[in-house]
Amino acid sequence: MRSLKVRFALLLGGSALLVVLAAAGVLWSISLAERTIDRVLAAQHRLELLAELSGRLTQFGLAAVETLGNPDTPPEAMAVTRDAVDKALNTVDEAIGRGMAESQDPFERIQYMARTRPLAKLRASRVILDRQVNLIQREFEPQRRKDSIQGALNAFGAMTGQPLSLLIETERRSMTAGSDEARTVSERLRTLSLVAVLLALALLAVLYRSVTRPTLKRIETIRKAAGAVGSGALDTRLSVATRDELGLLVANFNRMAARLARREGRLAADRAALEDTVEARTVDLRSANERLEMVDRSRRRFFADVSHELRTPLTVILGECDLAGRSQGRVVDYGPVFATIRKRAQGLKRRVEDLLRVARSESGQIELDRRPVSALAVLTAAVEGAASEASKRRVALTLEPGDRDVELRADPEWLRQVVESLTDNALRHATGLSRIVIALAEREEAGGCRARVTVTDDGPGFPAQGEGLFERFRRDSHSGEPGFGIGLALARWVIERHDGAISLGSGDDGRGARVTIDLPAADMALEHSGDRQRLRTGVA
Repeated sequence: MRSLKVRFALLLGGSALLVVLAAAGVLWSISLAERTIDRVLAAQHRLELLAELSGRLTQFGLAAVETLGNPDTPPEAMAVTRDAVDKALNTVDEAIGRGMAESQDPFERIQYMARTRPLAKLRASRVILDRQVNLIQREFEPQRRKDSIQGALNAFGAMTGQPLSLLIETERRSMTAGSDEARTVSERLRTLSLVAVLLALALLAVLYRSVTRPTLKRIETIRKAAGAVGSGALDTRLSVATRDELGLLVANFNRMAARLARREGRLAADRAALEDTVEARTVDLRSANERLEMVDRSRRRFFADVSHELRTPLTVILGECDLAGRSQGRVVDYGPVFATIRKRAQGLKRRVEDLLRVARSESGQIELDRRPVSALAVLTAAVEGAASEASKRRVALTLEPGDRDVELRADPEWLRQVVESLTDNALRHATGLSRIVIALAEREEAGGCRARVTVTDDGPGFPAQGEGLFERFRRDSHSGEPGFGIGLALARWVIERHDGAISLGSGDDGRGARVTIDLPAADMALEHSGDRQRLRTGVA
């Protein structure tokens, strides 16, 4: 049986069969009991009718004696008792005939037919007695009349006694046989009931062992497996022993557990990846927080430096103005005063211009005027602009033009300011500085010609933060020179807008500091500019 439907159908069919058999047995038992009871009751009824018939015969004999013995007896008395006897005989005959018609047993039919002969004798004895009464009534001799009456009564008694006794005994036997049969039927019913109960229990036991218990056991196994999966044991699997509905359920359960295990694996992998991502983002966040703290410290220092840088020249300017005001009415040479005021004002102008350039570079408001320009000319202008400050600080400022000039496509003013700012940084921050060399060199690469500009000094070199000096508002706090820390940041911004690169390093033999600027030549600059334009327009 491969299907639970078939098993449960057999279970229900077996139960229904038991119910039907039980009902049929009960009905058969009731029918058999009814037939037995009917037979007993019919025999009892016939026995009662025979008793009534015996009484009627006795009354008929007495009526005959009364009629013969008493001439004054009315003749109707004999006729009434005669009719009563005939009626009783007919009633008994009908009862016997009805029992014979209802019975299908041949033996009982023979017995019923044998009962008709005594009834016929009783009818004959009634007729004979009636005739003898008529004959005796014609006899007038007393003695003979008396003897005739005595003989007639004796003959009537002899003719009715034996058949009547036979009929009564037969009916009594019928009643006894019916009682015995009733007890036999009762015993048989008890035996059959016990056998039926045993068979029903055996059938139920077979059905329970073959259908119910295996099904319940498999359902319990599935329940335990489901509980294990619910507890997290996703490797739980069940064996598919059959191909019935429970087998399909077990197969579906195994597939579900496998899918849950795969999803749990993917979830664990995703969780691990998420944890890694969170950890990485946490590290990034810490780094960002550290950078923000550094920027915040740099900005606070920047504002303090701005206040100092602006307050010092303003104090000098105001002091010079006060001195000039107190000198009114006297002949005084104001040339040095105005020179000092001019110098301090130019310093303020440079600082404000630096701040303005930084603000414009951050907002993208600076637009470079890129055109073909000589790299040597830009470097020469920068050296000339820084020569007076270098001379004042007794630092030798030298320009090394290289083998030949390189044409650049650049904004000459911004490049000049970058080189001049790098030179100014060296002059202000390099302690013990004695020499600054600005050199131009040409390099051949696979993509074309490039110009390399180096600003080298013989100072102590760059501090340990290295590339961090390119951040805005970062400066070497050990130099003791004033400044905002925006020169290198602005220089990188300008050089990168020229498709170049700027880096920090050491001078020859690892001594001093060197800033290296790589810029593409004019032909490479045009190519890079065209590439950027195509990228913006979607051609490339």
